[in-house]
Amino acid sequence: MIIIDCEKMKYPNTGLFFFCDMLVKAIIKENRGAMDLGFYVPPIYAGRWGKDFYYKKKNLFDKIAVVSPAKCKLWHTTFQLAHYVPCNGKVLLTVHDLNFLYEKSDHKQKKYIAKMQRLVNRADRIVAISEFTKNDLIHHIDVGDKKIDVIYNGCNIYRGEITQPDSLPAGDFIFSVATVLPKKNFHVLPCLLRGNNLELVIAGNKSDYVDVILEEARKYGVEERVKIVGPIDEGVKHWYLKNCKAFVFPSIAEGFGLPVLEAMAYGKPVFLSQHTCLPEIGGDCAYYFNRNFDREQMQEEFKKGLEDYYTHEAERAEKIKNHTGKFSWENAAKDYLKIYREMTE
Repeated sequence: MIIIDCEKMKYPNTGLFFFCDMLVKAIIKENRGAMDLGFYVPPIYAGRWGKDFYYKKKNLFDKIAVVSPAKCKLWHTTFQLAHYVPCNGKVLLTVHDLNFLYEKSDHKQKKYIAKMQRLVNRADRIVAISEFTKNDLIHHIDVGDKKIDVIYNGCNIYRGEITQPDSLPAGDFIFSVATVLPKKNFHVLPCLLRGNNLELVIAGNKSDYVDVILEEARKYGVEERVKIVGPIDEGVKHWYLKNCKAFVFPSIAEGFGLPVLEAMAYGKPVFLSQHTCLPEIGGDCAYYFNRNFDREQMQEEFKKGLEDYYTHEAERAEKIKNHTGKFSWENAAKDYLKIYREMTE
């Protein structure tokens, strides 16, 4: 049996939730019953993908030690700082990012590096979700001679109902979505509202960082046009993605950036930072802010990008949609299943 760790699904509306959910669905589809699959889950998700699978429910005793069932040939740990890693059997580790290098103090960086080193030591093989993450891992962690594969995440193609938000934007708007934390760098965005009538809508779980964003908005006199709406349903998120003028994502600590691909799937212009993995994901189909986030330069970059896109909208939108075809959960599932087979033969 292969057990896939989905413990991080305890945090809904996060990248790790969607990573686990989408990957598991794709793996089940591509596996076609060939390998026996099981899932380590918060109790609420036992049975989520069907009653025919084994579900190991997280419990209080797991804080002492997680023990793989005797029939488990491979445990897939899907997060590089996982708390619950089995003390027995083979382990495949997926590394999403080393974001702590870009957002934590030196003291905390050392703490996280030490923890991550222990997980890498425990793993028999490693997957990174981007070349950037792989290079970061090799540079900062002793991986020895362990094989490291790069498997890109898929693009979430939404099949559900698109629903309007309770409060609609007054007119054209730009959109972003992520947990509202300093590493997402949202406070550089209000300057983009200067000299136009656009609104900025940011969705995601809130933190004290909201105050920093609103203070920046007040500097430009645009606070009435900055809407931080909190967590939203998938249907509402896709309404914003489908209807926005542009998608903006200035993150400075990112392992992949799934929302970027979700916006590109609608053919939308995306404006990204040049940091971490984002240029690798956006390629030549995205527009980029300067590395220092100089506000005047950002305003010019944004203006020129919008002009370029909407002057050639049909052509640009088609190219952007085609770009997302490089990132599919089907391909990711096939690559993971190949590794599962190699590690259990």
